[in-house]
Amino acid sequence: MKPIWIADDDQSIRFVLEKALQREQLPTRSFTNPRDVLAALDEDGEGPQVLVSDIRMPGGSGLELLEKVKARLPGLPVIIMTAFSDLDSAVSAFQGGAFEYLPKPFDLPKALELIHRAVEESQREEVAQETIDDAPEMLGQAPAMQDVFRAIGRLSQSNVTVLITGESGSGKELVARALHKHSPRAGGPFVAINTAAIPKDLLESELFGHERGAFTGAQTMRRGRFEQAEGGTLFLDEIGDMPFDLQTRLLRVLSDGHFYRVGGHSAVKANVRVIAATHQDLEQRVEEGVFREDLFHRLNVIRLRLPALRERREDVPMLTRHFLQQSARQLGVEPKRISEAALEKLGRFSFPGNVRQLENICHWLTVMAPAQVIEPKDLPPEVMLSVGETVVPATVPTATATLPGPVGALLAPAGLPDGEWETGLEAEALALLASGRHDVWDELTRRFERKLILTALGTTRGRRIEAAHKLGIGRNTITRKIQELGLEE
Repeated sequence: MKPIWIADDDQSIRFVLEKALQREQLPTRSFTNPRDVLAALDEDGEGPQVLVSDIRMPGGSGLELLEKVKARLPGLPVIIMTAFSDLDSAVSAFQGGAFEYLPKPFDLPKALELIHRAVEESQREEVAQETIDDAPEMLGQAPAMQDVFRAIGRLSQSNVTVLITGESGSGKELVARALHKHSPRAGGPFVAINTAAIPKDLLESELFGHERGAFTGAQTMRRGRFEQAEGGTLFLDEIGDMPFDLQTRLLRVLSDGHFYRVGGHSAVKANVRVIAATHQDLEQRVEEGVFREDLFHRLNVIRLRLPALRERREDVPMLTRHFLQQSARQLGVEPKRISEAALEKLGRFSFPGNVRQLENICHWLTVMAPAQVIEPKDLPPEVMLSVGETVVPATVPTATATLPGPVGALLAPAGLPDGEWETGLEAEALALLASGRHDVWDELTRRFERKLILTALGTTRGRRIEAAHKLGIGRNTITRKIQELGLEE
């Protein structure tokens, strides 16, 4: 993991933050002035995970440093530390892209919580950028997908609002990212928010930010997604589930380009392109009275319908090979190949979960298929049952299989008969016990945790917070385990 950089001429502040972050197993690097920070950026092109900078230092201000660092690393979260007398200056730092400000004297646990939040934001940015830069934007040769590609091309020089419709898992966010990447705003941020995944009482603050003291727990002023997306694109996923009263606020932003933070009295200008998406029938939602008709017409300037995977079955082989390659890279194993017979059966599956379901199936096959070539008998039970095949219990991988470690058997789907994965675990435990080893518990636990975390990260495209949520563990736990197991290498 990249270090947290601390810039402050006060030795006591540096010492306290360094020791606290070391206890959290977060590496640090400290500086006493902005010049040294910029010199270190010249030497180390990768830069820090997060920059924590004082606002007043000899040889330059933290705000000037913020401006120069953001010019080089636009996605880097920067936390500005400030005394109370500098509060107005710190607030203005948000116009320069600061992640948050930290008033002095600060409460150490709250400072650590803020830094952890910045680290998570940085990691999300890295994953998103990696997805945009390294992976193919979108794959598809079917006529329905070619229509989508042509529409993206026609919209490439436009800032017009776009509404993307399509079933869950069909790739609506990929379309939104492609629209952003090929637009005049490509140099700005792409910020996504799923309006259905955030509780109603928090969504307003997430979208528009809040002022300090706006509600209980609002210790600092916070920028919302509209401000984070300044100069770029804001993607509002599942817009059909937005609460009715917030629809009014969104309509006002789209109409006049201004909004107010929660608890705020000064209008903030929004220079943002909005792309919305939904799997619901918005016209029907309007008729039911749960979606504003005027907001619908504001969003429905250009509509792109994304086809379901069953409408583009000719793309299944290409997508399958791509996801198998991707899964192998994520899990650190040799890519598996798939036979034509297996592809033929996979192509007959209806994919109610669309492209996302195919991606998850490929993750499963990378872990569970016993040989390097995937045959029809290796396909998951839900596929075999759907296409009218008899389900044969999967072969449980052992320590000699291509999967590193036996505990991949623990990751079997719900359709695997009870006891199959326990049998594989028992066999490996007996083998290790018979060898005379005295660390069997630690060895199997380490391998189990490693495979479980890697598989969860594979299903979330490397997003740690989402992986932790799926596993039912805390964000600090998954970060610590990733470091302990050496999974960052």
